[in-house]
Amino acid sequence: MSRIGRKPIVIPDKVKLTRDGSQITVQGEKGKLSHVLHSSVDITVENNVIHVTTQSSDKKTDALQGLTRSLLANLVTGVSAGFQRNLEVTGIGYRASVSGNTLALTLGYSHPVNYELPQGVSATVDKNNVITLSASDKELLGRTAAKLRQLRVPEPYKGKGVKFAEEYIQRKAGKTGTK
Repeated sequence: MSRIGRKPIVIPDKVKLTRDGSQITVQGEKGKLSHVLHSSVDITVENNVIHVTTQSSDKKTDALQGLTRSLLANLVTGVSAGFQRNLEVTGIGYRASVSGNTLALTLGYSHPVNYELPQGVSATVDKNNVITLSASDKELLGRTAAKLRQLRVPEPYKGKGVKFAEEYIQRKAGKTGTK
């Protein structure tokens, strides 16, 4: 059995879980998310605790059990507390601003880059260079953060670009930096 798959998921008080066949829907303060269960994985809910079980015990179903448990835990966490991702814009003249549902970025191109945020993702900007993305869907949040990073990937010489806040950019020496 999967170690992660065996861990129970505690459902908070304000979160409601409904099941319609293989469709699982979780609803809470931050929104409503759903997931379709794989045919070899099943869940049981008792006393506000979710347990993920499988029909057989081979390598593939053990992996699916752990994956399903993680996805369900992310759904429960997303609708109750939500997720955040921080990005930093580094470079002279590089800045970001939010107006409504559009993130306006100045990234050293000849034109400003306007990125339309997907529905369910909100952004705030601090000090013109720290972008905080918030969403209840962890997958959508990660995909949005990755797309923003791809607009100007950090380069290794000066570190200019859009990077994740916890990311470390390994620097290279320039032409004059011979050792």
